[in-house]
Amino acid sequence: MSAFQTSPGTRDILPPESARFRRFVDVFADLVEAAGYGLIIPPMFEDLGVFQRLGEATDVVTKEMYAFADRGGRQLALRPEQTASVVRAFVQHRPPTPWKAWYAGPNFRQERAQRGRYRQFDQVGIEILGADDPYLDVEVIALGWRFYAALGLRQVTLLLNSLGEPDDRARYTAALAAHFEANLDALSAESQQTLQRNPLRVLDSKRAQDAEIVAGAPHIADFYSDAAAAHFAAVQDGLGALDIPFVLDSKLVRGLDYYRRTTFEYQGATLDSAQNALGGGGRYDGLAEDLGGPATPGIGFALGVDRTLLACDDEGVFGPPPHAVDVFVVDTTGGREALMITDEVRAAGLRADRAYENRSMKSQMKAADRSGAAIAVLVGSDELAAGTVTVRPLRGDGEQRAVPRNELTSHLRKLLS
Repeated sequence: MSAFQTSPGTRDILPPESARFRRFVDVFADLVEAAGYGLIIPPMFEDLGVFQRLGEATDVVTKEMYAFADRGGRQLALRPEQTASVVRAFVQHRPPTPWKAWYAGPNFRQERAQRGRYRQFDQVGIEILGADDPYLDVEVIALGWRFYAALGLRQVTLLLNSLGEPDDRARYTAALAAHFEANLDALSAESQQTLQRNPLRVLDSKRAQDAEIVAGAPHIADFYSDAAAAHFAAVQDGLGALDIPFVLDSKLVRGLDYYRRTTFEYQGATLDSAQNALGGGGRYDGLAEDLGGPATPGIGFALGVDRTLLACDDEGVFGPPPHAVDVFVVDTTGGREALMITDEVRAAGLRADRAYENRSMKSQMKAADRSGAAIAVLVGSDELAAGTVTVRPLRGDGEQRAVPRNELTSHLRKLLS
């Protein structure tokens, strides 16, 4: 065993699984860029204050964030999510609005590792700032829904809620606090602690001891202002117009404090109920102001790569791509010909690999078979003297034939087409 192993909560992603990660991002990029979103690549660490805006009472800030002082004494943190970074970038650079951005990459939280949940985890997401339109909420939700469909997933449930305006949320939070305080002895010790920090977070409890008390809690819809109720009704109408099914869930508050009005979550039916959230998001009007910018509405989502791929495995869709090349070059004349042929074939736009160390024909042919290549190009002393190569199909029907060296790439294109 190696003296060094991956740190707890992290892992190496090797081929061919790594290729699936890349293809996942490619599918997402194609979908959202067709809707006008451009790629943003924020730094992996920021001033600690950027992420403290997630909520001083949230577990992300209080328990999970990797915070540290650099050599200059600056208080920094590895990003636990990317929405705050994207909004910070908006405030700093002030692009024209509405500003539509997408991102992909790792985040870091020091939490208990489990299936589909790591301390370094990848997400893809979108954010749009500068438009306060309920049908924009629908566009954002629909893009996430369409992405899961593009992967082949069919067992996904969309949960929908609204947290209302800030005043609505404040009145609702007070009512929740009163409800939970009246039933304090029946709550779990963990929820009693959560109650002191943020009563909304108690609604997230999955503990059996809390289930009855949480089920009897007040409903946020009873506290909506007229404006909040109208906004939420328009969101539901828009989703209905697009034939996107959803389930209203008054307990859906998401895990971060910056959300207001629309919140939503995508859940995978094949995953364990305690860890079945594939992704989600919502409106965060006010976050730009908290980060020093002008009043700017915003909405977005983040989708977990690991959990989504687990759901794909469960449904038997979007598997790892075959790790195959088109052509494998076998050279028993020393390797120089293989070097040149491989380079030529790659330059022609085909995928090519070769053997090394001047191994035997038998060994090189085994490597050709393992590569998954459709065609082997053989060079021996006879071919070298005659200025030809032998082209041998490795998959399906077809006979090998000698091909003039200067006609190789055109011949390969014809075979592979």
